[in-house]
Amino acid sequence: MARTSNKNVQAKLVLLGDVGTGKTSLVLRFVKGQFSDFQESTIGAAFFTQVLSLNEATVKFDIWDTAGQERYHSLAPMYYRGAAAAIVVYDITNSESFERAKKWVQELQRRGNPNLIMFLVANKVDLEEKRAVGNEEGEVYAKENGLTFMETSAKTAQNVSELFYEIAKRLAKAAPSRTGGMKLHSQRQESGRRLFCCSS
Repeated sequence: MARTSNKNVQAKLVLLGDVGTGKTSLVLRFVKGQFSDFQESTIGAAFFTQVLSLNEATVKFDIWDTAGQERYHSLAPMYYRGAAAAIVVYDITNSESFERAKKWVQELQRRGNPNLIMFLVANKVDLEEKRAVGNEEGEVYAKENGLTFMETSAKTAQNVSELFYEIAKRLAKAAPSRTGGMKLHSQRQESGRRLFCCSS
């Protein structure tokens, strides 16, 4: 039997980062428990949903996995607008992807939701022998910019569940208790355009 005290939180979560950093692999590992060594690049964006039940709330994620290629960059604001949480991903074997991640962080800080819960994720820790970005480097940057830092491997599933559960906990804490649940964003059609309650 469902507990009446349990909050329902619906939250838009966006993944950003360079092409090949493993954003889709992280989402597929979380949503379907699957991993493929040969994941095709996302075109535009892919959409997934997943529900996590915590003690304090049930969190339904609307996950937008954005394409990493430069040519899709201009579409990104469409996906992160109104997002309650963002995961910025880089590949520990590719220092350029770390620099690119910093640019995404700056863009989200400038143009994203001011209350955005942001995680910086260093993916592919299973490739430790090819590491090009030190753990400390990521940690220091995250701390300086008020982000939560985590190292993951979509391949071995290291820290993948922990990452999404941690985000869900933060969202549950941030969402006010109201009977009937709460949506962090709603999509209403009005004169042909999408409106998000939390976008500026």
